[in-house]
Amino acid sequence: MARVFVSSVINASAEAVWERVRDFNALPKWHPRIRDSRIEDALPSDKVGCIRNFNLQSGDTIREQLLGLSDYDMFCTYSMLEGPMPLWDYVATLRLTPVTDGPRCFAEWSAEFSCDPSD
Repeated sequence: MARVFVSSVINASAEAVWERVRDFNALPKWHPRIRDSRIEDALPSDKVGCIRNFNLQSGDTIREQLLGLSDYDMFCTYSMLEGPMPLWDYVATLRLTPVTDGPRCFAEWSAEFSCDPSD
């Protein structure tokens, strides 16, 4: 199983960043590669189990399911159900942690997935 991890310190409070990214359907508002997004079956975008269906600027479509969301711990976990990449068993987590010496936060995104070793 492969694992990817990316992190950064953001010059904004964890609460402000969380307010922007917690909406599972809001990718087009903050991610430049996302063209549009919708939650299937008109479910609330913070309901665990809901599925977002979105299009990349390239035209590719991805479907992901929300597996976990915590306003207290400021994280969301989701799985990819369908997408253009040759992988499976994809689960990712976005987590924010307040930095204590000013209005900043530590952001981390990680994903685990299986793929053919040649990919």
